[in-house]
Amino acid sequence: MAPTPTSPSSAQARLESGFASAFAALCLGAVAMGISPIFVRYASADVGPFTSAFWRVFLALPLLYGWMRIEEAKAPAGTPRQSFPKVTIFAGLAFSADLFFWHLSILSTTVANATFFATTAPLFVVLVVWLVLKQKVSGGTFLGLVMCLLGGTALIGQSLQVDPSRIRGDLFGVATAFFFGLYFIFASRARTVAGAARVTFESGVITSAVLVVIALVFEGRLLPQTGQGLAALVAMAFISHAGGQGLLSIALGRLSPVFSSLVIFLEAVAAALFGWLLLGEAITPVQALGGAAILAGIWVARPKAKQEK
Repeated sequence: MAPTPTSPSSAQARLESGFASAFAALCLGAVAMGISPIFVRYASADVGPFTSAFWRVFLALPLLYGWMRIEEAKAPAGTPRQSFPKVTIFAGLAFSADLFFWHLSILSTTVANATFFATTAPLFVVLVVWLVLKQKVSGGTFLGLVMCLLGGTALIGQSLQVDPSRIRGDLFGVATAFFFGLYFIFASRARTVAGAARVTFESGVITSAVLVVIALVFEGRLLPQTGQGLAALVAMAFISHAGGQGLLSIALGRLSPVFSSLVIFLEAVAAALFGWLLLGEAITPVQALGGAAILAGIWVARPKAKQEK
C-alpha cells in the first residue's frame, strides 16, 4: 500500500528529497566560498584586503539583482518578500565584519589555516542557539561538531604550532568565525520572510556599503591596476559571493543554521585542496585524515526524520 501523506515513510521521503537538494546547494556553496582565498591572493598585488572584500560583494550585485527578479517573478502568489527587514540588515552587517577579518586573515597566515579558523563558525552558532536563543541542540549535532573540529585541527597540521608570524592571522580567523556564525543565524531568520535571492542581494547591498567606507578610509585606492587583479576580483564576486553565498541562502531556507554551519567545514577541505593545487601548499596524510573526519562529522550531524528544522 502506498504511504499516506502523514505516514512516517512519507515524511521520511519528503525529508530526504528536500534535504538532498538543500545539502547539494550547501556543499557547492562551501566549495565556491572555499576558493575565495586563492582569488584574494591573486588580487593582493593590486588592491588591499578591504578593497578586495568590497569588490567581491559589489561586483556580484547586478547578478544577484537579476536572480532576485527572476525568482520573484516565478514565485507563487503570497510568497513572503519583505524588503530590508532588520534580520537582513543584521546579516549584512555581520557579513561585513566577517569579510573585514577574513581578508586580513588570508593575507596573514596560510590558506588552510585561515579557512580552518573561519570555519569554526559552527562552534559560535551552536553556542548562540543553545545558550542565547535557548533552542535544543541534538547529541548528534554536538558529536558532529566535535568530529569536524578535530578533523579541521588535523587538516591544518603544522599551522597549529605556535608561530609568531601567524598568530595575528589566526586571531583574525577566530573573529571571522564569530561574525560568520552570526551571519548564519540572521540569514536563516531572514529566509522566513524573503527568498534566497532577495536575502543575498539586500544583505550584499548593506555589506558593500559598509566595506567601501572601510576600504576608502584604510586603503584609499579602489581600482585594480592589472588584468590579473581585475580578473581575480570578478571571479571572486561571481563564484565565491554570487555562487557561494547564493547557494548558502538557498540551503538556509530548508536546513537549520546549526547543521548548515557544520557543512561549511567543507570550505577548509576545499581551501586545502586549492592551496595544494594552485599555491603548492602540501597536504600530509594526517591532513587527509582530517578531511575524512570532517565528512564523517557532517554525516553524523545530518537531520533525522523526527527532527524539525
